[in-house]
Amino acid sequence: MRGHLNKDSSFLDELDRNIIIELQKNGRISYKDMAKKFGVSDGTIRFRTKKLIEKNILKISALINPFIFNTSITALIGMKLEKRTHQNTMERLLKIKGVLSVTNITGNFDLFAEVFFESRKELNKFLIGDLSKIEGIQSTETFIYLDAKNKWIDMP
Repeated sequence: MRGHLNKDSSFLDELDRNIIIELQKNGRISYKDMAKKFGVSDGTIRFRTKKLIEKNILKISALINPFIFNTSITALIGMKLEKRTHQNTMERLLKIKGVLSVTNITGNFDLFAEVFFESRKELNKFLIGDLSKIEGIQSTETFIYLDAKNKWIDMP
């Protein structure tokens, strides 16, 4: 399989890219339908998809629209750290209920955490309670999402 994924490279060939694009359009498309579209066997599609998942390049999941719920809150929390404890802090944050993702970034903040809570009360508990238990967070700033286009999240 020339150009396909191997242990030395994360290069994606045209078929890998096409599989990803089709799954982004419709995560429920069958291997058989993709195989027919791309002129390969459904076994090839199954094998390629499995390899993309194993290599942590692809994740197939159901996502929700966070704005569909009347009382929920989705936000970004910008954090400045006292020391260069990024990886440890990221791991600790990911263990807290409501944290969707944590990103190491450049700019005025060291980390951004994307969070989803069912109420302002839960967000308040997170900001005042949960975050204060993590050593090394110097300061935070919360950015609450008011609206968005094409925003989908994992169900917390």
